[in-house]
Amino acid sequence: MIQNIEPAHLDNAFRRAEAEADSRIVQFDGNRLLVRYDEEGGTLVFPQKKHYADQQAFIYLFSIDSESYFLVPDPEGPTRAPGPGGDPKTPSTGSQSSEGDSPSRFPAPDGTGADWSRYSLQELRGLKLCGNRDIFAAYTAFHLRQWYRTSIFCGACGARTVFDEKERAKVCPECGNRIYPRINPAVIIGVTNGDRLLITRYAQGFAHNALVAGFCEIGETAEETVMREVMEEVGLRVKNIRYFASQPWGIASDLLMGFYCDVDGSDAIHRDDGELGYAEWVPRKEIVLQPSDYSLTNEMMKRFRDGLA
Repeated sequence: MIQNIEPAHLDNAFRRAEAEADSRIVQFDGNRLLVRYDEEGGTLVFPQKKHYADQQAFIYLFSIDSESYFLVPDPEGPTRAPGPGGDPKTPSTGSQSSEGDSPSRFPAPDGTGADWSRYSLQELRGLKLCGNRDIFAAYTAFHLRQWYRTSIFCGACGARTVFDEKERAKVCPECGNRIYPRINPAVIIGVTNGDRLLITRYAQGFAHNALVAGFCEIGETAEETVMREVMEEVGLRVKNIRYFASQPWGIASDLLMGFYCDVDGSDAIHRDDGELGYAEWVPRKEIVLQPSDYSLTNEMMKRFRDGLA
C-alpha cells in the first residue's frame, strides 16, 4: 500500500524548522505537483531550496528519514511562512479538486538544468517507481497543502487565521477558534459470498475494479457505515464484519478503514446506478486487480484472490 515505505520512516511531528539548501520543496501549480520523473532510477526528483530565490518562504511539512519537505504557499495563502513551522489541510469529497486552480505565486525553480514537469496525483500513480516513498510524500504533502488552502479564514467569525506556535493548528485571533488538519474517516468494504467477492466499478472517474466504499456519517460507528454503504450501493445486508487494516489517503484527506464482511441472506444485487457502473460477484481466480499496489482496495482484493481472506 502507498504508506509502505519501509525501511524509511515518516516523521509527521510538528516542529519549527527553516528550509536548508538541500531541503525538498513541494510546489503545486493548481493541483499539479512540480517534479522531475527519473525514469531510469524510478524516482521523483523534487526541487530543493537552493533552486529558489533566497527571499521565498516555505512551510515545513514533514520529514522522511533525514530529508525534510517544505511547501511553497499558494497565492491566496500567507505572504510569509509562519515563523518556521505551521501546517494546513482540508478534505475533499473523495477526489482531487479541479486542475484549473490558480497557479502558485512562485515560479518554477531555476538554475537546476532539469526539465520540471507538472503531474496530477492520478498521473503520478501511473508512473513506474522503484518504491512508495516519493508518491507517499506527494500524497501526504497534498493532504497538508489542501488544509493550508482552506484554513486561511475562520469558519466561525471570518477573521484571518494565524499559525499556532506549539502545534499544527490555525488559530483565530478574534474569537479563539482553533482549526486542525482535517481527516475524513471512510470505509473500504470487501463483501464476501462464499468463494466470491463483490467487485464494483464507479459510475464516473476511476475506471478500474474497486470495492464498496463510503464516508462515515456523524453519529455512526465504522461498522454501521459498512452496513449502510453496502445497503445503499448494492442493496445487500451483511454480517460478520471484521476489521482488516487502515490507510491514509491524502488525495481526499481520508483515513480509510478496510473491513471484510459476509452477505446476510439474499445475494441479489440492486446496484445504485448513480454511484456504480458495475457490481458483480466475482470468483477468486477471476478477480482483476488495479494496475498499481498503492490502494487498500487493491490489497483487499488481492488477499481475497489469494485465499488469505
